[in-house]
Amino acid sequence: MVRIAGKEIPNNKRLKYSLPYIYGIGISLAEKICNELNIDSTKKTDELTQEEIGKIEKYIDNNLKIENELRTEIQSNIKRLIEINCYRGIRHRKKLPVRAQRTRTNARTRKGPKKTVGSGKRKITKK
Repeated sequence: MVRIAGKEIPNNKRLKYSLPYIYGIGISLAEKICNELNIDSTKKTDELTQEEIGKIEKYIDNNLKIENELRTEIQSNIKRLIEINCYRGIRHRKKLPVRAQRTRTNARTRKGPKKTVGSGKRKITKK
């Protein structure tokens, strides 16, 4: 396994599909990185030279926020929204969808499993 930016990425995949294993890099950004560094994006990860790996690491360190740095920034943005009591902050606080989705029938991912009062059957107690 090749280690880039503190994250191990798989050997048997093409570079544009293995770079997205790093949090904060998607397929389109991986292609952009390969194009800017003149590296073939269809090349498999284990075929990379140490020089190419060094180029990729240097580019990522200088130009992108990834992994923990990105996660902490996202969390601080959400915390700021909650503190200033804007609409999006209120939706985050209530654990409801933030981006104007409907909640009457969907939103199970965000709201969690349905909360039901009971099954309707009464338990029979033995005497």
